Amino acid sequence: MKRYEQLADEMGEQVRNGSLRAGERLPSVREVSASRRVSPSTVFKAYYLLEARGLIEARPRSGYFVTARTAKPRAEPAANAAAEQAQSVAVSELVFQVLGHARQQDLVPLGSAFASPALFPLAPLARSVGRALRRLDPWRTVEDLSPGSETLRRQIALRYLAAGSSVDATEIVITNGAMEALNLCLEALTQPGDLVAIEAPCFYAALQALERRGLRAVEVATNPRSGVDLASLRAVLARYPVKACWFMPNFQNPLGSLMPEERKRELVAILAERGIPLIEDDVYAELYFGRHRPLPAKAFDQRGLVLHCGSFSKSLAPGYRVGWTAAGRFAGEIARRKLMSSLATALPSQEGISDYLQQGGYDRHLRQLRHTLSMHQAKVLRAIAKHFPPGTRVTQPEGGYFLWVELPGSINALQLHRLALSQQISVAPGQLFSADQRFASFLRLNCGHPGDRRSEQAIKTLGQIARSLAEGEAR
Repeated sequence: MKRYEQLADEMGEQVRNGSLRAGERLPSVREVSASRRVSPSTVFKAYYLLEARGLIEARPRSGYFVTARTAKPRAEPAANAAAEQAQSVAVSELVFQVLGHARQQDLVPLGSAFASPALFPLAPLARSVGRALRRLDPWRTVEDLSPGSETLRRQIALRYLAAGSSVDATEIVITNGAMEALNLCLEALTQPGDLVAIEAPCFYAALQALERRGLRAVEVATNPRSGVDLASLRAVLARYPVKACWFMPNFQNPLGSLMPEERKRELVAILAERGIPLIEDDVYAELYFGRHRPLPAKAFDQRGLVLHCGSFSKSLAPGYRVGWTAAGRFAGEIARRKLMSSLATALPSQEGISDYLQQGGYDRHLRQLRHTLSMHQAKVLRAIAKHFPPGTRVTQPEGGYFLWVELPGSINALQLHRLALSQQISVAPGQLFSADQRFASFLRLNCGHPGDRRSEQAIKTLGQIARSLAEGEAR
């Protein structure tokens, strides 16, 4: 554990046990630096981390203050075991049934996979699109097909470099959102009937992709804080002829887990020894709550075996459908498959985003977005601690906008989902997140709608429903 993390944990415990009370001003950075004999930078990092956790807040020209006191935090869910056997996948029908209502505006969207559109700079983006199109050479509308806009690919390569990893623009292929990138990677690496290693639990869209292509899934155990269990991965690779892995090392959906850098390095090494490609789904990487963007597994790839997939949909432009893959040695094959399937990604969207990135507003927007999401996550965690029944466990991610909630006893998440719908609340039951639908007492909750005033009451209502189900089971 780094010194600033240790300091943040110590001060966070003082907030939780009441030694530091709501509204109290924290010691200045200079005071803490002198008393703890650490650098001001270490104190700033600790305060930033406490702010991301929702325990303190910065007030202009006044310093840092304790926020409204949180309830005693719930324990996090235990590590998730893998299924014992490889299996075929058939989850699409359940996904369609459960999430068919999730996009209705009259529902509180706790089950949605999307953050609120109100969080994104849609008007400035529209101006960037207009500006880019006014200066666009008409020939580029037929020249910039696959692999996509050269200007945008260079901008993306620069963002990799700024974040601490090096990716050549020539290996980047622009796609219609990250899902097309992920699917193209899957197609390039597998044939129907092949085995793909996935996390347990796993984002249901990955399961649907395997199902559509006739692939079989083999699950790898996970930890809700640190992600893929590498011992479990080794055991899976020793037992099964895995053709590819599809993992989310950064802020995994639904867990929100974040693999430490050394584990990412080890993950890449394990797969490189066996020549197994990694499809890295990294769409939430920009939504980190700490000081630095976490490195992707791609940063440790020396053999071109990591196909890194990203998107602007979660961080900047939902609906523009601009994603990409930095596909290493497979870039040429991905570009050809892109050309054969959808030909190209809409050029106005690509050029508009490229212009916006060049204007310099993206990082300012991201800082505000991260702060908003981290503050709202803390608020939702307090509400869960207050309203959900004893025995509830919930993750506390350091980025993204999902919480993975373990319900007590034998509460069935699908039953809670149906009861919540009757109260105009959507949730994502745990059965959606595994090939065998076995996370029956779990929920994924969306914390990405801070402007929705109905959210607090919705959490209270969900807690009441869960309590009534738990009491019914007890009787």
